[in-house]
Amino acid sequence: MKKQLQVDPSQQFNAYLLLFTTTAVQIGVGIYGFQSVIYKEAKQDAWISIIVSFLAAHLVVYVMFKTLEMYESNDIFGIHIDVYGKYFGNFMNLILVIYCGLAFFVIIRTYTEVINVWVFPDLSQSFITITILLLVIYTFSGGLRVIIGVCFFSYILPLWILVVLLYPLEYANISHLFPVFDNDLISILKGAYSMSFTIVGFKVFNALYPFVKEKDKEKKYVHLGLLSTLAIYLFVMLVTLTYFSGEQLEKYLWATLSMFSIIRLPFFERIELLTICYWMIIILPNLCLYIWSAYRAFMRIFKISERKFVYSFSILIYIGTLFIESRSQIKTMNDLFGKISFVTIFIYPFIIYFFASIKRLFSKQKKKKVKNREGESESTE
Repeated sequence: MKKQLQVDPSQQFNAYLLLFTTTAVQIGVGIYGFQSVIYKEAKQDAWISIIVSFLAAHLVVYVMFKTLEMYESNDIFGIHIDVYGKYFGNFMNLILVIYCGLAFFVIIRTYTEVINVWVFPDLSQSFITITILLLVIYTFSGGLRVIIGVCFFSYILPLWILVVLLYPLEYANISHLFPVFDNDLISILKGAYSMSFTIVGFKVFNALYPFVKEKDKEKKYVHLGLLSTLAIYLFVMLVTLTYFSGEQLEKYLWATLSMFSIIRLPFFERIELLTICYWMIIILPNLCLYIWSAYRAFMRIFKISERKFVYSFSILIYIGTLFIESRSQIKTMNDLFGKISFVTIFIYPFIIYFFASIKRLFSKQKKKKVKNREGESESTE
């Protein structure tokens, strides 16, 4: 294997923080309305589809780390160059830059739509987008450790939102969950596929791997983070299924926000408005990790400073948001991203693992032949 990536110790962080990072990068705007998408496929067994999707995620993470462990300290971008060669490897890195940019774009555009629809209908979309981009630029400029710190707080601070979601259980009808396993396996798998848009964030660990101090503990905390995320999505889905009837759930675009809208507290009447604004804390690490991963991939192809990259990236994102205005365009964009994400996250890791294994096998055989030749030359002498 080729030379490893040299990481500044000041940029490394402890492995246990991956637990919070995993959950932070998987919970974003998708949790607003993932229920109706899955319900259309799996009906009352939608909660089973969520479990299936996370089982697939655990398998993918296992394969991802098996690939990364072939290299002492390298990220997916260096592995691409080692496995595919300089030119095709950089082409694959460019594909990942585009993927991270698309993920960033989908998150920021979907969130601005939610703000316009639920909170500030008359507020300019451009103003919201620029405000979010300025927050991302500020956080990104602090470096990776600051971004990881934001992930930690985005996990801890919003936990009260889950407690608030207990309120709709007062009107729950548990019979909506039955009969269990009434749908065929294909429907459940289609529901799990529909979940792919929501949980694809763990892809960033391909870039984070060299920056973790305790490599032997990294895998454990990522799997624990996946379990934590599963618990949150499963809780939200079960509350939703018991609160809404099937006909209602299929009609609601943002089921989670609709449940918040029924909650009335003595000191705050429209709590859904608070949660939407508060959600900025939750999507911020999503955006920062995607732009950071895009930068790590881009710098393998072109030498560019962080400042130039983040400003150029933000300008392109802002220009792109000007062309996506209607709900149908946003839906088309999300559907397209879901399909791309499925291939990128749930299929490609197996492909790169296969090629990296083949490369490793040939490297071992080559070293063995060299040693044999050296041994033969020494015996001749």
